[in-house]
Amino acid sequence: MEAAADFDAYAAEYDALLASGLSVSGEDKSYFARGRVVWLAHCLARLGKTPRTALDFGCGIGSTTPFLLEQLKLESLVGMDASAQSLAAARQKYAGRRVRFVSAGDYRPESGFELVYCNGVFHHVAPGERERVMRVVYESLRPGGIFAFWENNPWNPGTRYIMRRIPFDREAVPLPPPAARRLLRKGGFAVLRTDFLFFFPRFLRWLRWLEPALAPVPLGAQYQILCQKPEHGA
Repeated sequence: MEAAADFDAYAAEYDALLASGLSVSGEDKSYFARGRVVWLAHCLARLGKTPRTALDFGCGIGSTTPFLLEQLKLESLVGMDASAQSLAAARQKYAGRRVRFVSAGDYRPESGFELVYCNGVFHHVAPGERERVMRVVYESLRPGGIFAFWENNPWNPGTRYIMRRIPFDREAVPLPPPAARRLLRKGGFAVLRTDFLFFFPRFLRWLRWLEPALAPVPLGAQYQILCQKPEHGA
C-alpha cells in the first residue's frame, strides 16, 4: 500500500477531501460504500456463500465497517491498514466485540478468513509491489475463501476526473480490469465474475434501476472482480 506516512498526513481530513472529490457525483462516500457491499452481498447469495469472518484489507478510517456488518451478518471483522492515524480513527469509531483493527506491520496472514474485502487499495500499491501484496491477501483466506477486489475504473472519464480532484489519488496508478484479472490469476485466484457499478450520478438517479443489467458493461465508475482461493489451497 501507499506509504503509511502519506495517509497519516491525510487521516484527519480524509472525509473532507474525499467529499470534495466526490461532490461532482452528487453523492457522498456512504452511498458508494453501501452500494459496493450491497452488490457483494447479492453476488455471495448467488454463489450460496455466507461468510462469517472477514478481513477489510486497507480499511482506512473504517468507513465500510458498518455496511459489512449489516449486509453480510458477519460474526467477526478485522480491519487492516498501513496508516496508524487512520487506524486510530477507525478504532475510536468502530472497534467493538465483533470488530478489531490491526496495523499492516503487525498483521500476519494465517489462512483464517472466509472473505477478504478490498476497495481502492491496489492503485496505491507500486506496480512492482502488487504481486507481493496480493500474496498477503491469498494467504489470509481459507481454501475456498472469497476475495472481493474493488477498484476505480480508469475507463470511466468521471472516475479519472474525481481521482484528479482528490490529493491522495492524484499520483495513484490505476488498474484497468484486464490487468487486475491477470494480477489475481497470477496470485493463484480463480476469477468468478467481473461487475461494473455506479453508472449514473445523482442527477440521473432515476436511471439507476438499470444498473444491475448494466453490470457487464465496462463503463461503471468502479468494478468488482470476485474471485476464489482454490479449495485445495494451492
